[in-house]
Amino acid sequence: MFRWLSNEFPGKVGAYIGYNDELSHLVEAGADMFLMPSRYEPCGLNQIYSLKYGTVPIVRKTGGLADTVKDWDEQSHFGFKDGNGFSFYDYSGFALFKSVERAVNTFKHKNIWKKIQTNGMKLDYSWTKSAEKYIELYKLAKEMRK
Repeated sequence: MFRWLSNEFPGKVGAYIGYNDELSHLVEAGADMFLMPSRYEPCGLNQIYSLKYGTVPIVRKTGGLADTVKDWDEQSHFGFKDGNGFSFYDYSGFALFKSVERAVNTFKHKNIWKKIQTNGMKLDYSWTKSAEKYIELYKLAKEMRK
């Protein structure tokens, strides 16, 4: 179907069937939104790539997705302006649709969209940051043992 679509609509639809790491990053970095409606996701890397590239993630609140993506509307409702994406709880087509609809409606407001993108790009999920936290934890454990 995807090959057919790309042949039927050249210049508007593209299809690459296979694995290409460089291309996957280019596609993700070039997108406005990244949809990741996982049923289960212990960590997730793609939403982290999205955040770093300024591609706004739309995710189901599970595992690492819930840990890294803060829903813009939920955060705004409580007076916070640090939301970096859109999320939903129910594993249903309707919940997914409503989150995409919220994102598309927000996309129309360029100043808000830019804020959401900037919030995501400011985050640091690098191994350096994680290693620093582990070192702090080990030091604390060592002190508690004494």
